Order: sequence, then structure tokens, then C-alpha cells
Amino acid sequence: MKRHDLFDVAAARALAEGLPFAGALTPREAHQLASEGAAKIVDIRTRPEWEFVGHIEDTPLIEWKSYGSSRPNPDFVDKLAARFAHDEAILLICRSGIRSRDAATAAAQAGFTRVYNVLEGFEGDQDEEGRRGNLGGWRHAGLPWTQH
Repeated sequence: MKRHDLFDVAAARALAEGLPFAGALTPREAHQLASEGAAKIVDIRTRPEWEFVGHIEDTPLIEWKSYGSSRPNPDFVDKLAARFAHDEAILLICRSGIRSRDAATAAAQAGFTRVYNVLEGFEGDQDEEGRRGNLGGWRHAGLPWTQH
């Protein structure tokens, strides 16, 4: 699919779901846009998740919530603004797409006009045995990632 078509699909999802940010993308759509240089992916999980579960190569980590904290990082939007322009296409990814939805909402409220949520996240939803990685997500889609 062409770049502008993917952004249109993401915007249609936002409209259909009443999202307060630019849109929502599947992991494959996010990968295509990032690979083409049309958008930047930002991992918003905790540092331990990023280090021990794995992450997308060359993707910055800006924690939405720090490990052990139940509250959003008060510096999240400032850290995002220090690295990205408010009109730059930014794709936020977390473990399952829930925290990144909340982070995208906060970013949009702070004036980011092209912030998107990556649906399913890095690991996807839990399966019937409580494990992640089998039901959706970046890794399940077979997209490139690394673990150090």
C-alpha cells in the first residue's frame, strides 16, 4: 500500500474509534512507513521491557511509565518534543497497544499533530495460557527486532 494510503487508513481508524490522535496502524503498516522514512517509531515501554524482551533496532526508548510506577512519566511529552517536531509522523509502540494509546492521547493534547498508535504493540495480547507473542504484535508478525 502507498504511504499516503496508510496514513488515510490510520486516520479512518481514528475517526471510527473516536481517537483523539492522528490514527492507529498495524505493526506491518508501521514497519512499512518507518522503512520508507515516512515516520519514526518510538518505543514507550519500560527500560527492562526494552532490554530483556527485545526491541525494534534503532528505535528510541522514551518511557511512558517507568518500571514499577503506575503513573505516566511527567517528562514524557518534553522528551518527545526534544527529539521530534510537533508535525512529524511519530508511531508509538508499547507491549500491547494500550499504553501507547494513552501516550498518543497525551502527545496529541500537547500539540503533536501526527502521532499514531501501533495496534497490538510489540508482543500482542495474552493467549489462553497468559503468554504473549502468539496473538498479534510486532514479533508475531515476523518483523525485524533485536535483543541485547
